[in-house]
Amino acid sequence: MTDRIGQIVRAAAGRDKGGLLCVVGSDREGLLLLADGKRRKIARPKAKKPRHVEPMPEFDHPAIQKLKQGEALSDRELRRALAAFRDQLEV
Repeated sequence: MTDRIGQIVRAAAGRDKGGLLCVVGSDREGLLLLADGKRRKIARPKAKKPRHVEPMPEFDHPAIQKLKQGEALSDRELRRALAAFRDQLEV
């Protein structure tokens, strides 16, 4: 599961269906810990089953690399990375 850290996913089920989130970790039960920096802060990520998210294409951004390396990431950096990803999808 740890190899999914830094992956951007789209929620396929639940209240946040259709929203973009970033995998910031996983717990012992196999749930993904997701955050978007706005509604779901990094300090209090949303736990979601892997089958309730759909993986998005790989995205290379300094904030995502920072997260993959295990460094601390701010909510602002995460919001900017997700905004850049949305912009890339629209092009």
